[in-house]
Amino acid sequence: MTTIAVRTPNPYSVIVGRGVLDSVPELLQVGTTRVAVIYAPAVKNVAEQVASRLAASHRVVLMHELPDAEAAKTVSTLDACWAALGAAGFTRNDAVVSVGGGATTDLVGFVAATWLRGVDVIHVPTTTLARVDAAVGGKTGINTSAGKNLVGAFHEPRGVLVDLDVLSELPLEEHRAGLPEIVKAGWIRDSVILDLIEADPQAALDPSHPVCQELITRAISVKADVVSGDLREVAISGVSREILNYGHTFGHAIEKVENYSWRHGHAVSVGMIFAAELAHALGMMDRAMVDRHRSLLTALGLPISYGRADQWNELLETMRIDKKARGAVMRFVLLESVAKPVGVNNPDSHALETAFRSVAASQ
Repeated sequence: MTTIAVRTPNPYSVIVGRGVLDSVPELLQVGTTRVAVIYAPAVKNVAEQVASRLAASHRVVLMHELPDAEAAKTVSTLDACWAALGAAGFTRNDAVVSVGGGATTDLVGFVAATWLRGVDVIHVPTTTLARVDAAVGGKTGINTSAGKNLVGAFHEPRGVLVDLDVLSELPLEEHRAGLPEIVKAGWIRDSVILDLIEADPQAALDPSHPVCQELITRAISVKADVVSGDLREVAISGVSREILNYGHTFGHAIEKVENYSWRHGHAVSVGMIFAAELAHALGMMDRAMVDRHRSLLTALGLPISYGRADQWNELLETMRIDKKARGAVMRFVLLESVAKPVGVNNPDSHALETAFRSVAASQ
């Protein structure tokens, strides 16, 4: 078992290991009498395991199933969760537990942040993506017609439980979709992640392999370290949480333009290629480093192109209202070298178009 500390104003731990579902009741405050287990339909069996442990600790358990994936991150789903908590008489002393992937974590975190202006939440992420990204850091939110994750709140959990026994049951494509966030952690902070993947891509693709489990632990540690230095993404110097958005500006634009039919990880994979090509067009990154982006993601079976050249104007407008934008300033996280990310404001329009053409052409 590995415990990773997240040293934010309300500190908590991410517990990684086998059988850690048993720790769910221990994370609750004394006096918590009701717990809502809000879960994705694909992992109802895991939610039931969590519920049984809570019931054994003499808590009243409410089970509430969500729509699948990004379909959960809507105002109507949020309202349904509020209605369920209200009908069950949930008070400030009660808590919610999320069981599912990143969309579930985002939605349930927002439910907890907004019910009675904030109740406790524990995350039990069941996908690779949720484990290394959404469940850690306290960001919560939903999607709207204006864009992805533009409505939300910062709400830190009481704890995060990463059960490796659950991970071993994850379908390959679901696991693969989480790997771009691990790759991202390698580019922005921990180069050992990149070395491990390049040395044995198949090990990275096997959730039961020790190398894969090390990659997950390393990626969680990167995120924990970054958010500990900048919880609310306000730092203007030193460690900034904004670096976690490497590859996300273009990735989020793809998701919105494609009506969230793309997996988040796949969009971020292409987003990292766009960021690398943009850095190259701006003279910040050499071609060898761009090619390393491409070869590493290709070895994992991830997409590196977006073939709809006719969508450039819509993608560009979507990026202008990305949550990293500052007023009229479009902002990107780019790399000068491995583990040296920087923020770039309003990059040259020709460089943006050059980067897009490179991504659109690389079929």
